Amino acid sequence: MANFFIKIQNWIIRVVDFFYFPIFRFIPLEIFRYGVTGGINTLFDLLLYFVFYRYILDMQVVHFGLFAIGPHIAAFFMVFPITFSTGFLLAKYITFTSSDLKGKIQLFRYGVTVAGAILLNYVFLKFFVEYAGFYATLSKAITTIIVVIYSYILQRYFSFKTGKFLIPRKVAD
Repeated sequence: MANFFIKIQNWIIRVVDFFYFPIFRFIPLEIFRYGVTGGINTLFDLLLYFVFYRYILDMQVVHFGLFAIGPHIAAFFMVFPITFSTGFLLAKYITFTSSDLKGKIQLFRYGVTVAGAILLNYVFLKFFVEYAGFYATLSKAITTIIVVIYSYILQRYFSFKTGKFLIPRKVAD
């Protein structure tokens, strides 16, 4: 069974690397893989969200006795564990394959990183829309750029710890 998963891992890496055209050579392969797998996971998230919201929940409020959850929030809660898992697996086995950390440590740290990303989304959207007066869509675009950079740095240097930080230290004279 393990051999089967290794074959799938190698196949996915070959497919992603196939699109690493010469024009992308200025981007390190790891960052390219992160962008591709993150983009695929984001599209998967959007697709699942649409299916859950539109067809499974039928755009109806979900009632739990004393409280109710709107269908847009319920769909998020239903989809999040799925795409959290796929995002972790893609990061661990496709993007950051050289990490020596144990899987449970990676998973915990990945969870912390994702929680931080959710918090940053909230804070930056609130700031850009309500305080800076930007349009919501522009605010979301700016926020996404900030959160993607945050996520990559924390995943590389914290969750999956594949190397030393990029900023070189000064050598003492």
